[in-house]
Amino acid sequence: MVKLPFVAVIALGAALNATGKDPKKAEHKAQAASQPASFVALPEQETTGPFCVADVNASINPGTGAYIIDSINIAKEMSCGVLVITLDTPGGMLSTTRDIVKAILSAPLPVVVYVFPPGSVAGSAGVFITLSGHVAAMAPGTNIGAAHPVSSGGKDIESEGGKEMARKVENDTIAFVESIAIERNRNKDWAVKAVKESASITAKDALEQKVIDYIATDLGDLQKVLDGRRVTMKDKTLILRTQTKEVKRIGMSISQRLTNTFADPQVAYILMSFGMLGIIMELYHPGTIFPGVVGAICLLLAFVSFQVLPISWGGVALIILGFALLIAELFVTSHGILGVGGGVAVTLGGLLLINTQDPDYYVDPNFALGWGQVLPLGLVIGGMAVFLASVVLKGKLKPPAAGQEALIGVQAVVKEPIAAGGEGMVMLAGELWRALSPQTTEPIAAGANVVVERVDGLKVFVRRV
Repeated sequence: MVKLPFVAVIALGAALNATGKDPKKAEHKAQAASQPASFVALPEQETTGPFCVADVNASINPGTGAYIIDSINIAKEMSCGVLVITLDTPGGMLSTTRDIVKAILSAPLPVVVYVFPPGSVAGSAGVFITLSGHVAAMAPGTNIGAAHPVSSGGKDIESEGGKEMARKVENDTIAFVESIAIERNRNKDWAVKAVKESASITAKDALEQKVIDYIATDLGDLQKVLDGRRVTMKDKTLILRTQTKEVKRIGMSISQRLTNTFADPQVAYILMSFGMLGIIMELYHPGTIFPGVVGAICLLLAFVSFQVLPISWGGVALIILGFALLIAELFVTSHGILGVGGGVAVTLGGLLLINTQDPDYYVDPNFALGWGQVLPLGLVIGGMAVFLASVVLKGKLKPPAAGQEALIGVQAVVKEPIAAGGEGMVMLAGELWRALSPQTTEPIAAGANVVVERVDGLKVFVRRV
């Protein structure tokens, strides 16, 4: 009977070993299973390269997109410890934004998105880019938000493409920003609100709501706050060492600067307008050469802009028609009707130049061409038409300056007396002319002044003054 408790203890231990239900071991296994993948221990390594900076102070377009993506690759080649993208943008193309976010999420080195300098904004597309950074920071006096998608005309998508299109684009954009926020462990609810309700917040609020990681007054301050920060990459954890590192800036290439400049509807419209006006001036004054050369260059640059913008070719056709009507005004007497029609066509073409039905929606309402940009040129063209019409009209009303018609109404001096109803000789424009005065009942003596009424060959018909 004394041996039974001992046997029971041995049996209990054997059972626990057989089933693996050690309470402490089970608890440890449960904790390990509940840890997310990001908590898996990765080898740690300190960064040693320079503190590289790429400055973006423009809309998000193919030019700035190529610059950011190239900067990531260049920073890798330069062995930069970290790449800081200083950001100040009102927004831009959603397709380019996706390319940038994809490049940042898969970057081979830590990418810090820093809304800077004070007074800057990470609007619309800037929200997605800021959230996608391994580290997000803002300067005091900056703001972030208002990422609701709109059409390239700056209008709500529902008014342009209907409710179904609006719902489709909005849901897709929400899913996009939500996936970024989850990937970077940022405030998903605010990110969705920024897209759905165009929410916008200050740097202080962004820090409190865990939209960003730091507030830094300048690049030097950013270096201090980043120093020692751990950033999880795919296969390792990097400890940022930035405080004493050399700052190296990565600039835009010439092609990226040109693309950035041309990826603006206003620039495209101005280039096309100047090109057409230059060619018209060449037609007005053949042989001047300069306006024609400048016009041809502007037209070619305008078509370069069209390659990176969602252009409506119907709008382009209207602009071309407008200038064609203005050229026709040179050869057809329409009393300004063709020219005014040309001005109207150019104005309407400018308003329709950007394709608002393009599936590649902008998230920046400032991309639209409004009346303020297109109306002045339309008024200039209409004014030119009216001016040309008035010049033509004055020319018709003005007496001829050459030929026989120019002699009508001119005074002449009688050199040989003109008999009543007969002939004589007069000095007219430095020449002697045979003169007739059929209606004169009395002779006109030599030295008298007469006025030319009609010219018939080498004879002039005159009357006494």
